[in-house]
Amino acid sequence: STPTGAGGATLSAHGDPLNHKAEPPVSCPAGDRIWQTIREEAQRDSDSEALLSSFLHASILAHDSFPRALAFILAARLADATLLPSELSEIFRAALASHPSIVAAALADLAAVRERDPACSGLSQALLYYKGFHALQVQRIAHVLWHQGRRMMASALQSRSNEVFAVDIHPAARIGAGVLLDHGTGVVIGATAVIGANVSILQNVTLGGTGKESGDRHPKIGDYVLIGASATVLGNIRVGEGAQIAAGSLVLKEVPPHTMVAGSPAKEVGKITGLPSILMDQWSECCPRVVAEQAVDALTRPGGVDDFVI
Repeated sequence: STPTGAGGATLSAHGDPLNHKAEPPVSCPAGDRIWQTIREEAQRDSDSEALLSSFLHASILAHDSFPRALAFILAARLADATLLPSELSEIFRAALASHPSIVAAALADLAAVRERDPACSGLSQALLYYKGFHALQVQRIAHVLWHQGRRMMASALQSRSNEVFAVDIHPAARIGAGVLLDHGTGVVIGATAVIGANVSILQNVTLGGTGKESGDRHPKIGDYVLIGASATVLGNIRVGEGAQIAAGSLVLKEVPPHTMVAGSPAKEVGKITGLPSILMDQWSECCPRVVAEQAVDALTRPGGVDDFVI
């Protein structure tokens, strides 16, 4: 059967929202509940934090729908002297209005932040402040523009998003719903990369090419994969569903489903039960103690990630 995202949005076999052409409206009761919760949180915070009242009103409470609030927030973050907030907001609203599947994907992404990030205390907090979420939504809109032939505008959004969020995702990359970019800083995702649904990616992750190939040259990440901080995956290789890549790993070969890999170059260290991207357990029992110790050393010692070798 064809998989679906939040609100019933149809997804391709690789988890990519089918968002290249205008789509009919869809009903999303779960999305309505999320939006209502966001408004309630914003009103509560507006009442308790007088200095934030105007900001919360302009960003959330003044809008009658989640897509309009999202368009406003993204435009405010990306605007500069040449990309005016009113013009960006119009572009974003049009893309979201004509492509309900990316709205559904954004709602699933927002729910993923709230459910998987223990530092997130509310949906409104993620919507307003989480740059990994923001960068991902900018890419979703740029993806639509890219396939509409508006490649210069899509590239402008990619460039500006990189400047503002320190996240570089090519507009042509295909990304499923329910994705968490935790922290977001330093994430690089190449043009022919494909990321499935319900994937979690931590900071400083690269999904890149080997530098020698052209054409389809970037990784294909299955559903429910967890990619740890500072991991690098290079080449047109498949990371199977439910796999886990340990922090600091360099992955150059395909990873079987439900398998954990670690090291540089990465090697299989055990099998995974459950859904790692949902559990967010980076200290799996299948990972030998030496791997865990080296990962800690690599991530805590200056320059240590470069020396994380097994």
